[in-house]
Amino acid sequence: MPGPVVVIFLAVVFIAMVLVYAFSGGTLPVTERLGHLWRHSAKRQPALKERRQQLISWVFSGIAKILPTSADPSSQTANLLARAGYRRPEAATAMRIASVILPIILVGGTLLTGFYRLSPVFILFAALVLGFVLPDLWLTGRARSRQGNLRLALPDALDLLVICVEAGLGLDQSLLYVSQELRIAHPVLCEEFDLVNAEVHVGKTRIEALRSLSERTGVEDIKVLVATLIQTERFGTSVAQALRIHSDELRTKRRQRAEEMAAKTTIKMVLALVFFIFPALFVVILGPAVISLIRDFGELQK
Repeated sequence: MPGPVVVIFLAVVFIAMVLVYAFSGGTLPVTERLGHLWRHSAKRQPALKERRQQLISWVFSGIAKILPTSADPSSQTANLLARAGYRRPEAATAMRIASVILPIILVGGTLLTGFYRLSPVFILFAALVLGFVLPDLWLTGRARSRQGNLRLALPDALDLLVICVEAGLGLDQSLLYVSQELRIAHPVLCEEFDLVNAEVHVGKTRIEALRSLSERTGVEDIKVLVATLIQTERFGTSVAQALRIHSDELRTKRRQRAEEMAAKTTIKMVLALVFFIFPALFVVILGPAVISLIRDFGELQK
């Protein structure tokens, strides 16, 4: 029996490493540190990285053949992957593999640990459902986090974009300059601007590239910005004036969001006060009185 268990364990570890590599983009700190160890050997083998990528692609394609396919590029998973920033071809396959492997791992873990004996049907069913749901929940969280970063970075980018347009640069050159200047402070938004410039350079019209930006990010503020730029492109109005008005609106919205979050803090603190702070206060304040009452009643009974 130890033989099959070891094989299954090694297979699960290998698949987990492949999934981490697929979502990491090859920039994990661990891989960078390990890269220093075999840098000299990698110089002797310049095609090592290409062979590794080919091996991973081969493994992904082999596993994908036995999994149910969803070739629709406009599916919900594809949109979430794009909004989360995962545009590699292996990302969709990795999500499908995770949705199949994770339920097996959770069910196997409950069986090996014996935890299922508490309630076999409920625990096994919960582990199976949790394995199917966890990848989607994680991907949704990543997409929302990235959208939040885009929403926070947009006002700063618009201010610099207004300055560039008023200085005489075109919209394409302004987007390129903004992506270069804000790359350290707001790398996510700069990546999206770089994609817009790349799509324009490969032959797309500016309107199509802006619409792709709106669909790819799914941020409401960016959708309004894209609609404004498309209208200025069609009707020939002043781009700088439209951007300045939109920038002021975004500043107002960001201030209102901050005020809304500040107003919610008092409500969110109620649970902490009721369940954590008030019990401790009651113990400290009423504890000595309760002890005295118990002692007095004990003496009266004697």
